[in-house]
Amino acid sequence: MIRPAHILLTATLLLFSVLPVFPAAKEDFPIKKQPELQQIKPKKPVKVKLKRTAKDEYSWELSGDDVEEIVRTDHRLRKLLNAK
Repeated sequence: MIRPAHILLTATLLLFSVLPVFPAAKEDFPIKKQPELQQIKPKKPVKVKLKRTAKDEYSWELSGDDVEEIVRTDHRLRKLLNAK
Protein backbone atom coordinates (compact mmCIF):
# COMPACT_ATOMS: atom_id res chain seq x y z
CA MET A 1 0.00 0.00 0.00
CA ILE A 2 1.41 3.37 -1.04
CA ARG A 3 1.13 6.03 1.60
CA PRO A 4 1.08 9.77 0.99
CA ALA A 5 4.30 10.11 3.00
CA HIS A 6 6.10 7.81 0.54
CA ILE A 7 4.86 9.85 -2.41
CA LEU A 8 5.96 13.09 -0.73
CA LEU A 9 9.39 11.64 0.11
CA THR A 10 9.88 10.34 -3.45
CA ALA A 11 8.83 13.66 -4.99
CA THR A 12 11.21 15.55 -2.69
CA LEU A 13 14.14 13.27 -3.58
CA LEU A 14 13.43 13.62 -7.31
CA LEU A 15 13.21 17.40 -7.00
CA PHE A 16 16.56 17.68 -5.25
CA SER A 17 18.26 15.28 -7.64
CA VAL A 18 17.29 17.48 -10.59
CA LEU A 19 18.59 20.72 -9.04
CA PRO A 20 22.32 21.42 -9.46
CA VAL A 21 24.36 20.54 -6.41
CA PHE A 22 26.85 23.35 -6.87
CA PRO A 23 25.55 26.72 -8.03
CA ALA A 24 28.97 27.55 -9.54
CA ALA A 25 28.71 24.50 -11.78
CA LYS A 26 25.83 26.13 -13.61
CA GLU A 27 28.05 28.97 -14.90
CA ASP A 28 29.59 28.53 -18.32
CA PHE A 29 33.35 28.30 -18.53
CA PRO A 30 34.89 30.87 -20.87
CA ILE A 31 36.43 29.32 -23.97
CA LYS A 32 39.38 31.19 -25.41
CA LYS A 33 40.70 30.53 -28.87
CA GLN A 34 44.44 30.76 -29.21
CA PRO A 35 45.45 31.43 -32.82
CA GLU A 36 49.07 30.37 -32.23
CA LEU A 37 47.85 26.85 -31.41
CA GLN A 38 45.89 26.66 -34.63
CA GLN A 39 49.05 27.29 -36.68
CA ILE A 40 50.93 24.26 -35.33
CA LYS A 41 51.10 21.45 -37.88
CA PRO A 42 52.85 18.15 -37.29
CA LYS A 43 55.99 17.58 -39.31
CA LYS A 44 55.62 15.09 -42.11
CA PRO A 45 58.47 12.62 -42.45
CA VAL A 46 60.65 12.46 -45.53
CA LYS A 47 59.51 9.68 -47.83
CA VAL A 48 62.31 7.52 -49.19
CA LYS A 49 61.95 5.29 -52.22
CA LEU A 50 65.05 3.10 -52.16
CA LYS A 51 66.09 1.18 -55.28
CA ARG A 52 68.81 -1.42 -55.83
CA THR A 53 70.23 -2.16 -59.26
CA ALA A 54 71.41 -5.49 -60.63
CA LYS A 55 74.98 -4.37 -59.83
CA ASP A 56 74.04 -4.03 -56.11
CA GLU A 57 74.18 -0.25 -56.31
CA TYR A 58 71.61 1.86 -54.55
CA SER A 59 69.66 4.90 -55.63
CA TRP A 60 66.75 6.68 -54.01
CA GLU A 61 64.03 9.24 -54.45
CA LEU A 62 63.23 11.61 -51.60
CA SER A 63 60.07 13.64 -51.13
CA GLY A 64 58.72 15.78 -48.33
CA ASP A 65 57.77 19.27 -47.18
CA ASP A 66 60.94 20.34 -45.37
CA VAL A 67 63.91 20.89 -47.71
CA GLU A 68 66.45 20.88 -44.87
CA GLU A 69 65.17 17.52 -43.66
CA ILE A 70 65.40 16.12 -47.20
CA VAL A 71 69.04 17.25 -47.44
CA ARG A 72 69.84 15.69 -44.04
CA THR A 73 68.19 12.44 -45.09
CA ASP A 74 70.13 12.40 -48.36
CA HIS A 75 73.42 12.99 -46.54
CA ARG A 76 72.63 10.22 -44.05
CA LEU A 77 71.72 7.75 -46.81
CA ARG A 78 74.93 8.55 -48.69
CA LYS A 79 76.93 7.93 -45.52
CA LEU A 80 75.12 4.69 -44.63
CA LEU A 81 75.21 3.24 -48.13
CA ASN A 82 78.71 4.52 -49.05
CA ALA A 83 77.32 6.27 -52.10
CA LYS A 84 79.00 9.16 -53.88
